[in-house]
Amino acid sequence: MMAAPDGAAIRVHGLTKSFGPVQAVREVGFDVSRGEIFGLVGPDGAGKTTTMRMLAAVLQPDQGEIAVDGVDVAADPERAKLHLSYMPQRFGLYEDLTVGENIFFYAELFGVPRRERAARSEQLLGAAGMLPFRRRLAGQLSGGMKQKLGLVCALIHTPKVLLLDEPTTGVDPVSRRDFWAILYDLRESGVTIVLSTAYMDEAERCSRLALLHAGAVRYCDTPARLKAMMPGALLAIPATDPRGVRDVLAGTPGVLGILLMGDRVHVRVDDAPRRIPELQALLRERGVPQLRIDPAEPGIEDVFVALLGQDRQP
Repeated sequence: MMAAPDGAAIRVHGLTKSFGPVQAVREVGFDVSRGEIFGLVGPDGAGKTTTMRMLAAVLQPDQGEIAVDGVDVAADPERAKLHLSYMPQRFGLYEDLTVGENIFFYAELFGVPRRERAARSEQLLGAAGMLPFRRRLAGQLSGGMKQKLGLVCALIHTPKVLLLDEPTTGVDPVSRRDFWAILYDLRESGVTIVLSTAYMDEAERCSRLALLHAGAVRYCDTPARLKAMMPGALLAIPATDPRGVRDVLAGTPGVLGILLMGDRVHVRVDDAPRRIPELQALLRERGVPQLRIDPAEPGIEDVFVALLGQDRQP
């Protein structure tokens, strides 16, 4: 069994998992430092959930090693589970139980001493802003409240490592903000967090990111360093007809990639000072109304699309 380096709460090496002929995870490896928020980002089918389930000792890998807080997950999954908590996409709340009864159930499940339960429950509900809802049935909570209750239940036994599989999918923006405030507090208290997310604005909030595609980690670094790796320069074009702008500019010399972002078009070019006047002239020539073309700071979605496109080039 590999030894975890100083400061590493999680170490993963050569993780591989297949389901029949489909290889869902291929030679995945990364380290996560204590107190870090580490993000797994990728499209559907990239291997995020399969990786999370193996980290949580719910799924046995075909190959590879996982150490969580120094415990070999494959060799001793039950001991590993004492150090971590896993919140899957569909957390198992009991909708016919109240908020307080759900917390009591999970405290019992995790073996939390009875004398500690009340104080721990009070602390977590207070942090989640849910103290007034202690007696409400879980089935009567909003989607965001259910996710926060799921997080409270996952934290009731004070784990050192928290695994969250797309925890804010389908949650309203205000609840997502509240959820992240809780995560930041947990990080400050020394909890290590690994989460998968489909929201690129959430990926920006992570300490480091692993970009997954087709079951493999393509890139792993801080958001800032990943942005610095993006080839070319990014331009933003506000447009009343974003698709029209995209169709005109697709295939234009110097254009490396195009991404629609709401009412803007992000265009990646090889040389911004040279290409801006060329693109403006082309749009005017085609009669496409547009106000301006501005240099832009790339987001993680821009970086992800650019780096994957670069990998596909022969």
